[in-house]
Amino acid sequence: MKTMNKVLVAAIAAAGLFGTALPAYAKLSAADAARLGADLTPVGAEKAGNKDGTIPAWTGGLCAPPAGWTAAKGYVDPFPNDKVKFTITAANTEQYKDNLTPGALAMLKKYSNFKMPVYETRRTACYPDAVYAEIKEMATKLELQGFAIVGGRSAVPFPIPQSGLEVMWNHQQRYLGGGVSRDYHSFPIRSSGDFYKIGAHEYRIFNQNLDQPQDNLLLAFLSYFTAPATLEGTVFLVHEPLDQVKQTRSAWIYNAGQRRVRRAPDLAYDNVNDGTEGLRVTDQFDAWNGAPDRYDWKLVGKKEIYIPYNSYKLGNKALKYKEDLIRPNTVNADHMRYELHRVWVVDGTLKAGSKHIYGRRTFYLDEDTWTVVYEDAYDTRKNLWRVAIHPMIQFYDAKVPWYRSNIWHDLNNQSYLLSLLDNEIKTPWRFGEKGKWGDFQPDSLRRIGTK
Repeated sequence: MKTMNKVLVAAIAAAGLFGTALPAYAKLSAADAARLGADLTPVGAEKAGNKDGTIPAWTGGLCAPPAGWTAAKGYVDPFPNDKVKFTITAANTEQYKDNLTPGALAMLKKYSNFKMPVYETRRTACYPDAVYAEIKEMATKLELQGFAIVGGRSAVPFPIPQSGLEVMWNHQQRYLGGGVSRDYHSFPIRSSGDFYKIGAHEYRIFNQNLDQPQDNLLLAFLSYFTAPATLEGTVFLVHEPLDQVKQTRSAWIYNAGQRRVRRAPDLAYDNVNDGTEGLRVTDQFDAWNGAPDRYDWKLVGKKEIYIPYNSYKLGNKALKYKEDLIRPNTVNADHMRYELHRVWVVDGTLKAGSKHIYGRRTFYLDEDTWTVVYEDAYDTRKNLWRVAIHPMIQFYDAKVPWYRSNIWHDLNNQSYLLSLLDNEIKTPWRFGEKGKWGDFQPDSLRRIGTK
């Protein structure tokens, strides 16, 4: 697809601040909702393939592990015999530029070791049947009023979106197994190739999986560092609201050095977090999170681009961080996998009078999962500054499509942040976790931080 699909274009900008009147869109009609599971997938993607046959039809996704799989093996590649069809490099970008983002083009131009090995497109996205049923049931009940979703909750509140803001809410509310417990490593990597390792443990429990579900709560989040020694014992707690007009995010930090719990109203927007060396700001965690009020959001439309997908090779337990994965400027491209997929394109422009280090941000979301797979972030002078690339896999045992890694590149200083890897971790990620509301209270942070 060389141009945006004009049928799907809805150039609608959300304007104003919290509490200010914003465009309100009509609830989805019963006729449109009936398309879910018919010509559209149960989450709202186009079920059919493309005219060229380079994107296949969605036929249900990858809903079960490979034969003989165990969690101890990690998420092994279910397509071990797939071969590289072609590789996009700086030398042949002209041939493929219509299917590349500005960020990908910039990476190809700037770094000689950045390349894009392209494989057969496999639409592996799969969710539980109960999630599909919820999406369809709620599709005609939910609407966006200002910045707030009214009428309840759904893993995909807007399967046929009318605005950029609706698309971004789909990303934030997408199904991640109800709850997850995971250990992972992150690496701030300087232009020289020097790096150090950050270890973290995270509990992320959505409201429906808490023993005491709360009014207006999307999820409870608890995370603490396990390495290096300078960060060990620092604990973060977040209560993420569903309606961010009614209630803003509540956050707390326990600092082991200070031995006290403090409110953390700055754990939001463009504030920098420990262990990132400033290469990722708070609202870039999980590619995008938090309140959307500082940007005007424009739904540009749909486009076919090469995105990092089915990136099982990147998580291979046989690979070592230093020897196999980490390279100057970008991750070892030999372990990446790109495929041609349709994405939603959403442009966020910083509002006049609002503060953020990014003056403009373009997000690209996989149509089958509503997951951000790229972000092109521009400074306030309109220069492309940072390029985020977020490789995905299907966590087939849990029926959860999610990130195998998050990678943020800084084009100015040629550093990057490589996050969410568990190649050298034996403990498997656990989906479907339940949580006790009492464990997600400020009083619990000191106990966790001093273990």
